[in-house]
Amino acid sequence: MRIGIDIGGTHTDGVLLDGNRLVAAAKVPTHHDNLLESINQVLQAILVGQDPVRVQTLNLSTTLTTNAIVTGKTEPVGMLVSAGPGIAPNHYRIGDHYHLVYGSLDHLGTETSAVDEQDLEEAVAACRDQGVKCFGVASKFSPRNPAHENLMIEALAGHADFISCGHLLSGQLNFGRRIHTLYYNSAVWRTFRAFAAALAASLKGFQLQAEVNILKADGGTMPLARALEMPVQSIFSGPAASVMGILATTRTDQDLIVLDIGGTTTDIAVFAGGQPLLEREGIAIEKRPTLVRAIRVESIGIGGDSLIRVDEGRVTVGPQRIGPCMATGGPAPSLMDAFNIAGMAAFGDVDRSRQGLAALAAEHRLVPEQLAQAAIEAALDTLAAKINALVGEINTKPVYTIHEILTDREIVPARLIAIGGPAAVFKQLLADRLGLEVNVPPLYEVANAIGAALTRTTSHLSLTVDTARGRLSVPMLGIFRPIARGYTLQEATAEAQKLLAADLNQAGVGMPADEIQITQADAFNMVDGGYTSGKNIRVEAQVRPAVVGRLEDGAAAIRIAGPA
Repeated sequence: MRIGIDIGGTHTDGVLLDGNRLVAAAKVPTHHDNLLESINQVLQAILVGQDPVRVQTLNLSTTLTTNAIVTGKTEPVGMLVSAGPGIAPNHYRIGDHYHLVYGSLDHLGTETSAVDEQDLEEAVAACRDQGVKCFGVASKFSPRNPAHENLMIEALAGHADFISCGHLLSGQLNFGRRIHTLYYNSAVWRTFRAFAAALAASLKGFQLQAEVNILKADGGTMPLARALEMPVQSIFSGPAASVMGILATTRTDQDLIVLDIGGTTTDIAVFAGGQPLLEREGIAIEKRPTLVRAIRVESIGIGGDSLIRVDEGRVTVGPQRIGPCMATGGPAPSLMDAFNIAGMAAFGDVDRSRQGLAALAAEHRLVPEQLAQAAIEAALDTLAAKINALVGEINTKPVYTIHEILTDREIVPARLIAIGGPAAVFKQLLADRLGLEVNVPPLYEVANAIGAALTRTTSHLSLTVDTARGRLSVPMLGIFRPIARGYTLQEATAEAQKLLAADLNQAGVGMPADEIQITQADAFNMVDGGYTSGKNIRVEAQVRPAVVGRLEDGAAAIRIAGPA
């Protein structure tokens, strides 16, 4: 059996699957100040009458790291940064404890200036005096040579609770993205560690001995132990869960638009030929580009609980949300209340919706039904404009899916798939507005949790070889070793697959070799003095995002429970 839990901005959803058969489903309010309480309520609801010993896997999509960053509840981070040719490290300054340490490597990893020990000692002392306990260390070309980062780590011994290390993040040489990723990873580490410890204790109380995985932004999972090393990978895992939920519940063999309509926001994704698009280099966090691989999703502040406002006769909806809709006890009229008044829904206490809309309408000399219709039209206008802009932007550049890169390929959506609590209400409205077929799959209300439950572990690595220098590097695994000058591209490809499989196995994830995809395998001659001196080889291997099965028919008959 498998459990999937998705902690959303408004609700926390959970499902229990036996193979690909849905056994139980639940939806409870999200308690932002105590996410564990939401998880416990879901577990209580879906485990009624079940043997918890049969649960082998629990996959969790959490807003924890996203919320910590958005609300500023993060850890101070000491950044120790050394340079190299190109843009100076100060260009990427981030946080209040950013220290430059003199020393540099060139693009081949050759030391051009040694680390200045006095700079390093002063940086460590300054962070110690200011009570900083979490760190990021970054040397510009550390994926080619980790020596300078290793020196920084040694200098921090005894002073750090946690250190994010640049060369272990990625084989890419994008210095700025690496610095930003290190910073955010260390900034959310303590919050994530506390949550993980509380989660482990809670699962014991339910007699669950399942392996626990955290959803990543790229649509895969990682074991909880790995998530403790790289918690930043869990940012934006909710939108990834919605995309994987579509793959697990719906036929996806066309260009598609996918909407996950929640209480607070709507997440918009685009599929090319049935496959979700990938942010190949990495997402931006607080407008800072990072190396966090992610499914491409755009969010907009339109949801069932979006606040309705009237400003100088103009009706707007969202992005503000000050609570649930009035029909469920909220303080002010929201979009779901408008649907109730327009006769398109009968959600919660319709009389409360009517009272709230009537009061707001009277303030502005409007008829309640007129206000409700204007609010619905405003929401549809905002959604349609965002969807059209996103598709237009995507069609201006090459498209990366979770499988491959597509060039000279225009995306023309054939239909739209909507999930999330209000999806059914939006179905015909979106079809009329966009001129597209709109599908709402069975159990659309908990599709995210289904996606979480059926998502498999993903991983990737970069392997580079410089045969002239006789050196092989797999920085994400900390492998830097000599090789023979005759080392070939074929050997590099086989080794990348072998190393990735071994790393996953070490994490407790068995992965057949044919599931490891080679996404890049290139070899270029290196010329020195007019003669070929060797080859530069680069191989990228990955386990691509995928679901381990599809939900069986008949699942729609399952009742979605609340807290027990």
